[in-house]
Amino acid sequence: MTESPSFRPQETILGDSVVANPATTEESDGLGRRIRAAVLWRSGSQIAGQMIAWAATFLVIRILSPADYGLYAMTQVMLMLFTMLNGYGLASAVIQQRDVTPHQLRQTLGLLLLINGGLALLQIAAAPLAAAYYREPQVATLLRVQAIIYLTTPFTALAYARLGRALEFRRQAQVNILCSLIGAAVALGGALAGWGVWALVWAPIAMFTTRALGFTIVSRSWMLPSFDFRGAGTIARYGGLVAIGQFFGFIQSQADILVAGRLFDAHLVGVYTTALFLTQIFNNKIIPPLNEVAFTAYSRLRDEAEGLAGPFARAVRAIMAAAMPFFLGLAVVAEPLVLVLLGDKWAGAIPLIRLLAIAMPFWTLFTLLQPATDAMGRPEIALRNAAIGALIMPVAFLVGGHWGIAGIAAAWIAAYPALFAFAAWRSLPVIGMQAGALLRAILPSVLVAMAMAAAVMVAGRLLAQVSMAPRLALLVGIGALTYVGGLMLFARETIGDLVAMARGNPAA
Repeated sequence: MTESPSFRPQETILGDSVVANPATTEESDGLGRRIRAAVLWRSGSQIAGQMIAWAATFLVIRILSPADYGLYAMTQVMLMLFTMLNGYGLASAVIQQRDVTPHQLRQTLGLLLLINGGLALLQIAAAPLAAAYYREPQVATLLRVQAIIYLTTPFTALAYARLGRALEFRRQAQVNILCSLIGAAVALGGALAGWGVWALVWAPIAMFTTRALGFTIVSRSWMLPSFDFRGAGTIARYGGLVAIGQFFGFIQSQADILVAGRLFDAHLVGVYTTALFLTQIFNNKIIPPLNEVAFTAYSRLRDEAEGLAGPFARAVRAIMAAAMPFFLGLAVVAEPLVLVLLGDKWAGAIPLIRLLAIAMPFWTLFTLLQPATDAMGRPEIALRNAAIGALIMPVAFLVGGHWGIAGIAAAWIAAYPALFAFAAWRSLPVIGMQAGALLRAILPSVLVAMAMAAAVMVAGRLLAQVSMAPRLALLVGIGALTYVGGLMLFARETIGDLVAMARGNPAA
């Protein structure tokens, strides 16, 4: 794939025409402010929405059984596989392209409608095969109903692309918060009404439907699709590479459920997926919105004199400063956290959380590489990284499965450091960054977080006789004070970056 010519940094495509303005110093400063606003709105809305969703989720977990979550997890493997193929890469292509005409937008909508209609029919047809694989007949019924989700994707993806090109995340934020409220209400209401696993099925359907309608309204994406695909080759090729990479990413990320669902019963799978949910909260809920903004921002900054190396280093430093205390803190407070928030029936998740939390920093770093390489017009880099992951992870889980469900969790620790090392070796030269610079960016946060975890472990032993809820509150407080104090003493550069970003300094 050839490199694209230079990008014009100021573009908007919310109307029917493309507007491109020449870059000036003032416009560059304006871009910095727009990026800051985009980060605040996109990540802020994600956090606000997730606070609502998490409150409902923890209540729902206390009501439903591990078997309900196990059944739902089994359906998610096929759903996520087809979601990887749903054409969202076409939306990324629309964002990455310099100029996009109204006709190309209608072509994109036509492609999305064809792809997702086919996926819905394919899932309905394949549902009995999935049920037979897991030996759970109910899986087939759940999958047939979940096919509704694909019908919402074309409208969400097209609107997301139009808003993303303009770095317009405020209106997205408003829709996302509304979706979170509706999803939380359906999940909690269904659980209280005795729906069982169906509460987990109908909540995302309600959310996706609301998001499709809301995004279409705020982006004014009222248009008829075009099924004349002449001239759509560039967008289709870019979107196809992204889709192939996402397919490999699916194998990499869902191999554990495929293996565990075959080897263990629904109860154990439910315990494992709940442990995974807790340890992946940061990566699944915080990183995606930041990566969305980062991809758009990197696309506009790639031809600046500094290139992407400096912005990427600052982004990684800031994100890891937040990620490391979360992961290591979760590992050392797993017992009181699970018993207080989820209840005794989920105690089996405690040792799994401790194992998974150790591997998650490597997964975080792995996921931060793709927006930068994609923005450089090199989606094949992420594709190859994902392909290697698709080879490594299933083997690791098959081997780990011999040691029970804990072996599945331990496989993450064995495989993800090697996968990240390979991905960094492939990606950093494209970004223009040395491995040493990446290490210097993350090392202060890693060392301070390790010191924090040691302090919390010592405090946990001293507070062993304190009841669970007060102990959890005290340990969280001790960890927060220790970590912030450590950053102030040993990682002032990281704090400086965070403060500069909060103040809207374009250099940050």
